[in-house]
Amino acid sequence: MESRSHRCVWALDSENSAKSNQRRRRIGVMGGTFDPIHHGHLVAASEVQAVFGLDEVIFVPTFMQPFKLGRPVTEAEHRYLMAVIATASNPRFSVSRVDIDRATTTYTIDTLTDLKAALGDAQLFFITGADAISDIMRWKDIDKLFELAHFVGVTRPGHSFDPANLPAQHVSLVEVPAMAISSTDCRNRVKSHQPVWYLVPDGVVQYIAKYGLYADDTRLQSDSREASYAVPKAALTAAAVNDVAQPESSTMTLSRGGL
Repeated sequence: MESRSHRCVWALDSENSAKSNQRRRRIGVMGGTFDPIHHGHLVAASEVQAVFGLDEVIFVPTFMQPFKLGRPVTEAEHRYLMAVIATASNPRFSVSRVDIDRATTTYTIDTLTDLKAALGDAQLFFITGADAISDIMRWKDIDKLFELAHFVGVTRPGHSFDPANLPAQHVSLVEVPAMAISSTDCRNRVKSHQPVWYLVPDGVVQYIAKYGLYADDTRLQSDSREASYAVPKAALTAAAVNDVAQPESSTMTLSRGGL
C-alpha cells in the first residue's frame, strides 16, 4: 500500500508543477515604423524571444512617430500588411493595429498603456534599437514606462555602446546578428532599382513591387490625421489569406501568422 507520506510528497510536487505552469505570460513588444519591415527586425525579435523566453512577440507598426515628423512615411495600411506578411510563418509572432488605429502621433507610453490594458497580467518586454535605448531617460513619462515594461536594446556585433547611464534593473542589451540592415537602405535600393531580395522577406519584396512602393512619393503619408488608408482590394484579399484581422472598434487587434 502506498504510504501517506509518499502521497503527500506527490501532492506537493503536483501543486508546485501546477504553479510553475501558471506563470505570467512574457510578451515582447516591438514597435517601429517598419517602412519596410526587414530581416534585421525579424532576427532581433527572434533573438530576444529566445534570450528572455518570451511566449510571443507583438509587432506594432506606428501611425506616426514623434521623431519622424516631417519625413514622408509610407501609408500605415501598407506598412501593416507588410508586417503581417513578414511574420506570418512564425507562430510566436503577431501584429497589432493598436497604434495605427489611434491615427495620430504615438508615444511609447500610449502603446504600452493600451497593450497592458488588453493583455492583463502579462509581463511586457519592449524591444528597440540600442541607439534609441541610449536616449531612453528622456522619453515621455519614463517612470511610468519602467512600471509597464522591461526594455531591451538590440545592438549588432562590434557596435560600441556604453550602458553605464542606463538603469540595469529596467534595461537590458542583447547583441543580435543581421542588425546592419536598415529600412532607409532598403527604400533607397528600391528607388535606385537595386534588389532587396534577402534583405526583406520574399513576400515583402513582391508586395513592394506589386504596389510600387518607394519608387516615388505617391504612396507616402504626411503627419495628418486624415491620411488616406486606401489600399488596393487585391492587397486586402491577399492579406485575408494570411489571416489578417481587419480594423475593428476594439483597442487592440492582432493578426496572427501560422495559426
